[in-house]
Amino acid sequence: MGSILVGLFMGIIGLGYFVYGKKSTEFSFLIFGVVLMIYPYLVRDTVLSLVLGIIFAICPFIIKRFF
Repeated sequence: MGSILVGLFMGIIGLGYFVYGKKSTEFSFLIFGVVLMIYPYLVRDTVLSLVLGIIFAICPFIIKRFF
């Protein structure tokens, strides 16, 4: 049950990143939006899914700041 909720939450964040990346032509948000929507199908462990989701959600901001 926990992995389903984490997957749903990260999918919603991924959809938001995807829409923002598409409108503003920020490719890092576009790419990580797709990644956030797809990775819950591949990871079944709840804790690992949550950790990966947080890392993927932070990555566009780090890329935007340093590149």
